[in-house]
Parts: sequence; C-alpha cells; structure tokens
Amino acid sequence: MGYSPRTMPATVETAKNIWQVIFASAMGTMIEWYDFYIFGSLAAVIATKFFPETDPTAAFLSTLATFGAGFAARPFGALFFGRIGDMVGRKYAFLVTLVIMGGATTLIGLLPDYKTIGIAAPIILFTIRILQGLALGGEYGGAATYVAEHSPDNKRGYYTSYIQTTATLGLFISLAVIVGVRLSMPIAAFNDWGWRIPFLLSIFLVAVSVYIRTKMSESPLFAKLKAEGKTSKSPIRDSFGSAAQWKTIMIVLFGAAAGQAVVWYVGQFYALFFLQNYLKVEFVTANVIVSIALLGGLPLFIFFGALSDKIGRKNIMMAGNLLGALAIYPTYMAMGFFAGPITPAIKEVKDAAGVVITKAVPAIAASANPVMLTLLVFSLMIWVGMVYGPIAAFLVESFPAKIRYTSVSLPYHVANGYFGGFLPLIGASLVAASSGGPEMYGGKNIYAGLVWPVSIAAITFVVGMIFLKETNLNTSDADGVMHPARNESETSQAG
Repeated sequence: MGYSPRTMPATVETAKNIWQVIFASAMGTMIEWYDFYIFGSLAAVIATKFFPETDPTAAFLSTLATFGAGFAARPFGALFFGRIGDMVGRKYAFLVTLVIMGGATTLIGLLPDYKTIGIAAPIILFTIRILQGLALGGEYGGAATYVAEHSPDNKRGYYTSYIQTTATLGLFISLAVIVGVRLSMPIAAFNDWGWRIPFLLSIFLVAVSVYIRTKMSESPLFAKLKAEGKTSKSPIRDSFGSAAQWKTIMIVLFGAAAGQAVVWYVGQFYALFFLQNYLKVEFVTANVIVSIALLGGLPLFIFFGALSDKIGRKNIMMAGNLLGALAIYPTYMAMGFFAGPITPAIKEVKDAAGVVITKAVPAIAASANPVMLTLLVFSLMIWVGMVYGPIAAFLVESFPAKIRYTSVSLPYHVANGYFGGFLPLIGASLVAASSGGPEMYGGKNIYAGLVWPVSIAAITFVVGMIFLKETNLNTSDADGVMHPARNESETSQAG
C-alpha cells in the first residue's frame, strides 16, 4: 500500500503524542513572541533611554522605527532559517532561532543607555532588533509546519490553531510581566532601571524551552523524505524559481496574509498603542484593559481553527477581513468616546519659599471607562480570531512538504513584518501629518492611522474572494497549484 498522510500508521502514533508536540512547539514560539513584543510594549520608556531627549516626538518615532526594523528583518530570517528547516530539519532550525531570540532580548536588558555610551546605544539597539527579527522570521514557519506534519488531515486547523494562540499569549504575558514589575516599585525606579527586568527574565524562559525542544523528535513526514533522499537541495530556488510558484505566493500574501496581519495588529498591539499614546489612558489601566481582552479572545483562535476543518479556511478568513475592515473605524471611535476627555492632571507642590502652587503634569483620560474599553478591544479580537485561527493550516496546505518551511515563512513574515509590523509607525506618521482634530488631541486626527489597516483588510478580502482556493480538504502534501498527492517526490501511488 502506498504512502498517504490520511492512512499512514504514523498518524495513529503521532495522535498519541500530539499534545506533547503542540506544547513543545507552542512554548518556544510563545517565548519568542514575548521577547519580540516587550520592546514595543515599553516603547515610550525605551525612547527616553536610547535616543536623545531634545525632541521627544522624534525620539518616540525613532523607537517605533527601531521596533519596525525587527519586522523588516523577518522575511530575511524566513528565507535563511526556512532553507535550513527544509534541508536539515524543522527541529534544528527553530531550536537555533529560540537561542538567538533569547540572547538578543537579554542583551537589551543589559544595554547601557544613550547618556552612558552615546550614539552607540541606538546603533546597538537597532542591531539587536535585527537579530530578533531574523530569529522570529525562522520560528513561526517551523512551529506551524512541525505541528501540521504531526496532525491528521481532518484536525489540522484545530491542532495548528494552538500555535496561533502563541503570538497573542506572548503579548499577554509581556503585558502581565510589565504591569507586575511596574506595580512592584515606584514609577521613578521602574523608569530608571525596572523596565530592564522583563528583558532579563527572558533568559530563564528560553532555558526551559530549549530543554523541552531538545527532547523533541523530527517531523515524521520530513524524516521520511530525508531518509529517502527526497528533501529539496535548494529550497529557495524550488520555492521561488518559477512564475507559477510566485503566483501562488503572491495570492497567499495579498489574498490572506496581508489582511490577517493588519487585523491582528490593529486588534491587539495598535489598540494598546492607541490607548496609551492618543487617548492617554493611564499606563497600568491600558495594559490591564488589553490584557483582559487578549485573554478573553484566546479561545477564539482555537474555535475558528477547528471550525475551518469543517467549513473551510477561506470563508472564515475572508469574513474576518471584511468584518474587520468595516468595524475597525467605528470601534476605535467608540474607544475615543469611552476614554473620555483628556485633561491635564493638576498637582499641588510647594515652591522654594514654601508657597503652595499648582503644577500641570502629563495629560490623562481621567474619566475613562475601563469596562467598555475592554469590551471594545475584545470585539476586535473576534475578527482577529477569524483571520488568524485558520491561517497556519491554510499556509501549510498551500505548499508541498519539501519546501514547506521556506514557502510558508516568506509570505507570512512579509505580511506581518511590513503590512502589520509597521502599523504603529505608519499610523503615528499619518496622525502626525494630519490636522483638524480636537484641541485635546493637539489638533491632530488620531484616527488617521486607521486608513492603513482598513485599506489592506479590504484589499485582501477582494483578492482572496477572487483568487484564493479552499485548502481544508487537501492532503497534508497539498501544493495548491501542483497537488503533491500526484507527485512522486511526495508520495507513491497506492498498490
């Protein structure tokens, strides 16, 4: 009897340890996301440490640009580590990425600030972010591919959806750690040195995950291909060496991944950025609002991933893009309403002569409604779950096994690195260039940055509905254009 992922005996065997596979893969991926996002979550503090303080706005935009540099590097990491994963093995590639990410994050916690080493501080910080981006670019594709190649065909969306929870879970844990550290000390101490603690904690998390991953075995499908000498000798050429392959990648990028990226970031990371920097919701309150919304939204990834096994990936993802495009602007407008007016806080102090005077301190949203703000951010998580829950299975099913690591990683990281990752910088730049807004927002239109995610989500909906093919009934070797079930490099004929 010929090899088929639906009937191979290894499927029964892997079903017994699938939860060990998911745990080991998700643990490491979650830690890499934690490492990656604590930088962005602490952007306002980092801006004061590693850039000149003469122009706070320029320093903050420089910090966002440095944050974005990590995203810019992700596609290159996808190519580099994807090639290793398709030639050497999935396990080896994402074990290396984990070590690089953990080391880079720890270095940020130890890096001297601008006052100590001058211009070298932002240069080194920028370099570290590049390393983090390269590492993350090699991580996701390996984890998604590894879990998918252990999964039976009829539950691939369900099992890979656990990998989809890791980005949100990593962001949630980063926020929880930051809030915990912030509440454990005076704000002056936190701004002085306490912000370094979340970065330094990474070394312990990574050590645990590295230990767990060293115990993992290679993907059974990849091990079979390697044993038979059927792995790709040149994964990059095999992935991008023809017009047909580029057509598949571009359809995947613009018909699924790009919209998923902006809906994810506008529903989670940009929501936190918006609450803190434009609506002036107090630091701890904003982090708690987003953390609760993220925690409540986590089951949605698994729900929509499992649902996609039954009704298909395409319709769920396209509905998420359309509904997200329609809902983003009114949801953010409602956030502005429930954050309330921004008022400068007044603090009574004594001058040198002992006379009590009033002094204005940074503006805050003193009457913000945290319950309604949490519900609004949670509502964004519905669309996030729809576009993100099924996409790992969709990506894996779009490419053949011998080039899967490389092919999955590139469109995903181009989308999330450029379309999604630069959302804070693009949004902040659009807001900075706007005018005609209320005085409490400095005359700026704080909703101007939403043009980017709304437009990209709408484009993805149109492209996806026209060109995207359903994949949930494909075998695990599916290629979309060239079906691996008919390709003897992936399978043999029955009988």
